[in-house]
Amino acid sequence: MKKPILLFIILFTVLFTSTSSFSQETEKGKTLKLEFKVDGVCEMCKNVIENAAYVKGVKMASWDKMSGNMTIVYRPDKTNEDAIHQNIAKAGYDTEKLKATDEDYAKLPNCCKYRDGLDKH
Repeated sequence: MKKPILLFIILFTVLFTSTSSFSQETEKGKTLKLEFKVDGVCEMCKNVIENAAYVKGVKMASWDKMSGNMTIVYRPDKTNEDAIHQNIAKAGYDTEKLKATDEDYAKLPNCCKYRDGLDKH
């Protein structure tokens, strides 16, 4: 009679321990999705904006030229929304949260000068 109870306790302990460590790993690797607007006009802008968004912890970055929508998937234990906006602004592009400095904007190629009224191309 004692052997089945002992076996049950061992199985329960093993099962509980493996489930517990799995949930910790899942929480650690949790990702969030973030969407916001970024100004830009061309495919070169797209490349620069997406590359600038790839700070440590960003798993996916995609910018749509026509709508200006930026979609980011990131790990909040590695980075945050402000760091992503800052890096994009440092590359010369205005986000809905942060405007690029005039100095950073001036470094953009002429075809990317979105503040100068260029049409999307």
